[in-house]
Amino acid sequence: MMNRRNFLQGSGAFAGLSAAGLSGCARHVTTAAAPLVTSAPDFPFYDAVGPIIPIRADMDRVFRITVCTRPFRAAGPRQDVERVGDKWVVHNYGHGGSGWSLSWGSADVVVRKAVAVIAENGCPREVAVIGAGALGLTAALTAQRAGLKVTIYARERAPYVRSVRATGSWTPDSRVGLTSAVSPEFAANWEAMARTSFAMYMTYIGSAGYPVEWTDRYALSDEPIPDHPPEVRDYVRYMDRIADLTPHSHDLPPGTFPFPTKYARRTTSLTFNVADYARQLMADFLIAGGTNETRDFHTPQELSTLPQQVIINCTGYAARQLWSDESITPVRGQIAWLIPQEGVTYGLNYNGLNVLARRDGIVLMLNKPGEDYGWNDTSEVPDHALAEEAVGVLQELYARMAKMPAAKRA
Repeated sequence: MMNRRNFLQGSGAFAGLSAAGLSGCARHVTTAAAPLVTSAPDFPFYDAVGPIIPIRADMDRVFRITVCTRPFRAAGPRQDVERVGDKWVVHNYGHGGSGWSLSWGSADVVVRKAVAVIAENGCPREVAVIGAGALGLTAALTAQRAGLKVTIYARERAPYVRSVRATGSWTPDSRVGLTSAVSPEFAANWEAMARTSFAMYMTYIGSAGYPVEWTDRYALSDEPIPDHPPEVRDYVRYMDRIADLTPHSHDLPPGTFPFPTKYARRTTSLTFNVADYARQLMADFLIAGGTNETRDFHTPQELSTLPQQVIINCTGYAARQLWSDESITPVRGQIAWLIPQEGVTYGLNYNGLNVLARRDGIVLMLNKPGEDYGWNDTSEVPDHALAEEAVGVLQELYARMAKMPAAKRA
């Protein structure tokens, strides 16, 4: 019978351990015929970080720079029902930086309201969905699964909608409201949306094209890493309410990680490969009999031209103008996209730089500590200097790694 320790060493499972760490773990490892672990070590051998492939961080590898305007509402997403002429409009916008993350749960909320309106008023079992971004596509699919006939009306579709420019991380409480402005019941409503969304995302794991997958992320710093980095505004923080859904973050002991910083923290989270994911959502919608029409609405009164009596409004930031909704504050976000790189599947947070390796590109987003970058900024013009700065931060990290002894980088 193969010795389990020899197998794990040969497979690279011990990569990244210092000699002291390896000898400390070895006493717990026996042959496969006996129990593998006799007591839980402080830092299990399987939890060490293996070799990290450096990202080729050069400006000539940046193939695009995109800007997304997040639709932030201090009170949280708008999900009420409004009567406009002879139409009933169910609103579904204002999710800040949590649109993809909360999309399925939010769709569940608004589709239930649409179904109730149909039942109460004897309307035909069909709805119009305005918008074809993250919120629009998931609302349309959820409505189809509720037995409704659905038509999407949108000015743009992927890959041109704003939500396709998102970072692609599971961040369900990112700029989703202010503690001073949300209602007392909002936390519970948020939790229900987050759990519904997460359950749906689990059904995409392992699907062709990997629209959703788990990836490791590392927070790196030369100073102790706070549990909650300071923010300029009192954004709500609700992740503790769903702590049972995802792996917890862990501070990595010295000698167990290949980074040049004094401190490193790892977590494992969901990554949305948005390009493939958006295509799959649209394909599923069309296969189920949905239809698309290209329309641009400038006032709510124009909705009277639609044949459907019930409308789900998923217009995102565009709702600020369409509905004259001054409660929406634009929050600009810019991403520099590096060419995808074989073997690079991790994320980093270092000196204000967020890095996430996706299958459609390695995204870099720079948010300087202590600043609320992009607040109330409506510009969607790419800032090349900011992109160069983001690449420079990543270059500086890997330059530090290159100076480390080879044994520590392994």
